Amino acid sequence: MGESFFRHPQAIVESDRIGPGTRIGAFAHVLPGAVIGSDCDICDHVFIENDVVIGDRVTIQCGVHIWKGVRIEDGVFIGPGAAFAAELVQQVSRRAAQDSIPCTAVKRGAAIGANATILPGVLIGENAVVDPGAVVTLNVPRNAVVSGNPATITSYVDARPASATTLRMNSEAGSPKVLAGGSRIVRVPGVLDLRGNLVHLTSRVEIPFEIQRVFFVYGVPSRDVRGEHAHRTLHQLLICVHGACHIIVDDGSRRDELILDDPAVGLYIPPMVWSIQYKYSPDAVLAVLASAPYDPSDYIRDYDQYLLLAKSLTDPTPP
Repeated sequence: MGESFFRHPQAIVESDRIGPGTRIGAFAHVLPGAVIGSDCDICDHVFIENDVVIGDRVTIQCGVHIWKGVRIEDGVFIGPGAAFAAELVQQVSRRAAQDSIPCTAVKRGAAIGANATILPGVLIGENAVVDPGAVVTLNVPRNAVVSGNPATITSYVDARPASATTLRMNSEAGSPKVLAGGSRIVRVPGVLDLRGNLVHLTSRVEIPFEIQRVFFVYGVPSRDVRGEHAHRTLHQLLICVHGACHIIVDDGSRRDELILDDPAVGLYIPPMVWSIQYKYSPDAVLAVLASAPYDPSDYIRDYDQYLLLAKSLTDPTPP
């Protein structure tokens, strides 16, 4: 019985665990311990080592070497010359003592550009994009776009373009457009004076909740990401009292990005909105006003769980 996949006559394929419809190009080499799913496109000069698992509909372009411990999920694209770095010296020493290898994972729908380098043990999140030539040393959140060496987040997939809140408020004459999940920009009243400026807030006047907790985020390295969660019942108002940072608000079907850069402008985030803060300026100080004391059970930190809960609220199953 013939093989259900295509192999070029000049390819070396030692694995018998390759799904139907997969194509393996010239001079590719697949070791016997590798697993490759269906309808994949493995191009010329690709090397796939033992203990590599590749899902369905994965494209791996020319010149990519994939080493043991790598897991690639469905629908991933890997551009030409991308490198999955072998173990670092200190990891080799640790493995000798523990008999383990670091697992590198690329989640479904992610894309890795040409000549990017992925260090061992890194996780590339779902639908994330690694720009060409980037060197990824830390985990990449889902939907994030990263570039540079070391790679940092430059944007998020499908987010509406960022705009400065000051400009947006001025252009809309104090009537800002509603953002994802009912989030909106709030003008913070204040007084401009030659002696210094003052802004003030009152519960249930400028913001639609009683303030029960206030905390400040500062000293965040520019490459780090904060937030990445939603709240079940908590209302929040975010004000960047110094410097600037980018905010993503996401309701599961729409994603908006804006820049908080003015202490006279805040962002109101209602419950059940996924929020991310990143691209902090070195001097940024972000104030967060919350409607309740800290409650760890109010947090939703897994995006898949968030999507299920958000869908159940908007489209409940009939009894």
